[in-house]
Amino acid sequence: MHACTTSAAPSAQPAASPWPVFWVASIAVFLVSLDSTMLYAAFGALRAGFPDASAADMSWVLNAYTVVFAAMLIPSGGLADTHGRKRMFMGGVVLFLAASAACGLAGSEDWLIAARVLQAVGAALLTPASLSIVLAAFPASQRAVAVSLWGAVGGLAAAVGPSLGAFVVDVAGWPWAFYINLPLGALSLWFGAGLLKESVRPDARRRVDGVGMALLIVGVGALALAIVQSESPAWARGELIVAAAVGIASLVAFVLWARATPHPLVDLALFRHRTYRYVNLATLSFGIAFAMMFFAFFFYMTGVWHYSLPRAGLAVTPGPLLVMPTAILTGRLAARMGHRPFLVGGSLVYAASGLWFLLVPGAEPAYLSQWLPGLLLSGIGVGMVLPSLSGAAVNRLPAQHYAVGSAVNQATRQIGGVLGVAVTVLLLGQGVARHEDFSPIYAGHVGLALLTALLCLAVDTRPRAA
Repeated sequence: MHACTTSAAPSAQPAASPWPVFWVASIAVFLVSLDSTMLYAAFGALRAGFPDASAADMSWVLNAYTVVFAAMLIPSGGLADTHGRKRMFMGGVVLFLAASAACGLAGSEDWLIAARVLQAVGAALLTPASLSIVLAAFPASQRAVAVSLWGAVGGLAAAVGPSLGAFVVDVAGWPWAFYINLPLGALSLWFGAGLLKESVRPDARRRVDGVGMALLIVGVGALALAIVQSESPAWARGELIVAAAVGIASLVAFVLWARATPHPLVDLALFRHRTYRYVNLATLSFGIAFAMMFFAFFFYMTGVWHYSLPRAGLAVTPGPLLVMPTAILTGRLAARMGHRPFLVGGSLVYAASGLWFLLVPGAEPAYLSQWLPGLLLSGIGVGMVLPSLSGAAVNRLPAQHYAVGSAVNQATRQIGGVLGVAVTVLLLGQGVARHEDFSPIYAGHVGLALLTALLCLAVDTRPRAA
């Protein structure tokens, strides 16, 4: 019996359509991805709501979530494969919604950061289970399209997050950046209880590698701390060097531990697959660039062009609107041609958007001529690359490793997001941003996009002859 097939009693009736299952699983992933970028727009409102906190301190509202999400994604993939995908999905949605409510009620920055950590755990439990549920619901011939569309839903949510966040925060205040999760999440729970079936027997038990998880959290967190606080007067240079050294040492120890322990957080054997190895390196570089671009956008619109937050949110919308149709078309073509042409081509388009932002926009607002073309390029690039990275990551893996393999890939993207936010806060979050302050951001955007294209040349997911 295949590990990834849905369990069903023999019947002469035609199989039910897998699309209702897809949409139930995707609603929750939409919320997780939306939440990961909506706070880019809410960052200024959060600082105003907690005036005693610095920009570097408030960056942990974003980064504490992302670091814990990245570290928890990987064991959650294993838990979904061995303890039941529906069980992990439903439990993750419940925890995510409860933590969202706690975030909105937070009366201090410490409370908010703690609630964000719980929210990250819920998000990590549901995300790999969602993809495994989708993969199990579709026949093999439709999985490339389904995975691309699943990735497109997440990519669209991540791209729409800043513009929606700007509108919600301006109209209702920053707590509603979290309360907005509650009605959609409740729908996912309601329909999921009846529609979703367990696609694995939850009878094998896998140990959770607490040591590996702690090393990964400390490693990524310490590096992010060293970056965001590097210009802070509250931290001495020696303390920051120690933090960076602890981060690097923890990540090295993480790899050594994974090689030595019989039940590692990350099975390094996954990286023996050439395509999987290069896809994850590309995911890291693209994740950094993606976070830098969106976080910097609101600094530019509000700080240099002096747009209001709702106007800035509206201004970013055309790019994200291109993500979904681009991803759907890309997924259909990738099923026949493989993912490499779209990964490389999309990365080059994304590099072109960064080059546009680097060279064209000036200090005076000229949205249609100076910003919109670059924004449209970025939407096409993201639509080609993000879903293709998700699809290519699991394309050559055995079915029993879908959830873990996907979780490692998603965690890699989240780690890239942590580093992207940290760099952006370092370069732009210390005072009033000026036009010239953005040159390093967009130069980095171009360089990372080109690196992604170079790494993706090694990806091979072309359909094999029977």
